[in-house]
Parts: sequence; structure tokens; C-alpha cells
Amino acid sequence: MINEITLKGMLPRVFVSESIPFSEVWNADLTFRRGCRYLVEAASGAGKSSMCSFIYGARKDYEGTLCFDGKNVADFSIDKWQHLRRESLAYLPQELSLFPELTAMQNIELKNSLTGCVSKEEIEEWLHELGIDSRRDYPVGKMSVGQQQRVGLIRAICQPFDFILLDEPVSHLDEENNRKAAAMIEGVAARQGAGIISTSVGNPLLLDNALKLRL
Repeated sequence: MINEITLKGMLPRVFVSESIPFSEVWNADLTFRRGCRYLVEAASGAGKSSMCSFIYGARKDYEGTLCFDGKNVADFSIDKWQHLRRESLAYLPQELSLFPELTAMQNIELKNSLTGCVSKEEIEEWLHELGIDSRRDYPVGKMSVGQQQRVGLIRAICQPFDFILLDEPVSHLDEENNRKAAAMIEGVAARQGAGIISTSVGNPLLLDNALKLRL
């Protein structure tokens, strides 16, 4: 279990030689706590995707220190990271990483078959809640970006997690579908006592009582 994620003086190496504007994330001491909600807002190119990739362990090209419950992640083995990604960290990247030739349901079931975390009935309910149940058997590559984002959101929560990282998850959704997506994620996170970290460049996930941070 991860209770706290702490960034200490972190900065993407590509920014080291640059003069960056004020940030509550980079070159700062910041702790994300399990059970809380965070909205990280920034302009394009400020490093939102980099922050998510660093926390997920997909990239290590940063200065400073990243700790989970006081332990430096630089010391984690590959096996440790694999365990964390199965049990503690859920992630929806901005590019979604869906398989375009597979249907919406196949993309979701591919993830759920690895975790066995969610019932088929609950997946069907989520598809209905987000208004894409009629597209369950459509190839994802033939769906709109907004529909693909909703598929990605459902797939992301088909696992146990202490924190979920969402990189611009609703950039192509209208306000109604944004609220539905936020309510779904908040419900699943609340059941697990998990934290939510979502990024935005202008269309934020409409989380209740989220702490807003400037990147």
C-alpha cells in the first residue's frame, strides 16, 4: 500500500537549464496523500505528462527525489514496480494506449482479465453510465476521441489502486459526460480509500473538493 507520494525538488532534466515560472510541483516539496483529490493545472508543455510518468515509474529523467512512504523510488527493482502497477498505481496516459483493432469491451476485458478486479456486470454498468454501452462492440479505432477517453477511464479502474493518475482524461468530453466520469472515478476511489491525481490544460476533471495545484 502507498499512503504518500512525495516530490522533493523534482524537475524534468529537460527543464534544468531553463528558467521556469512559479510552480507548486517542480522544484518544490509536495506530498500527495492517499484518499485525497488533486487537480494539477498547467499550460501545454509544462510537464504534466512527465510528472505522471515519473510517478508511475515509466521515466526516470528527472532531478530531485521521488518517494513513496519515505522510500526513494530510485532504489526500487523492476519486480517492485511491476507489483506497484498491479496493486497500487492505476494510470490513464494522455495517449490512452488502447488497441485500435479491438472493441471497447475487449480493451477493457484485456485489463480486467489480468486483475480479476471487476465483475462484467459492473463494467456493463460503467459503459451505460458513460453513454457508450451501444459502442461496446465497436473497434476503438473507429470511435471518437471522447468515446475512446471513456473506454480508457473504465479500463484504468479495472484494478486495485492506492492512487490513480489521470493525464488530461476528459479533454474531449462535454460538461455532462465530464461530471459522469468524475463521479464514477470518485466512487471507485472512495471504495478503495484511494487518492486521485488528475492533470488538465483547460478542461479539468470535475472532482469535488479537489486541491488545485499549479504546475
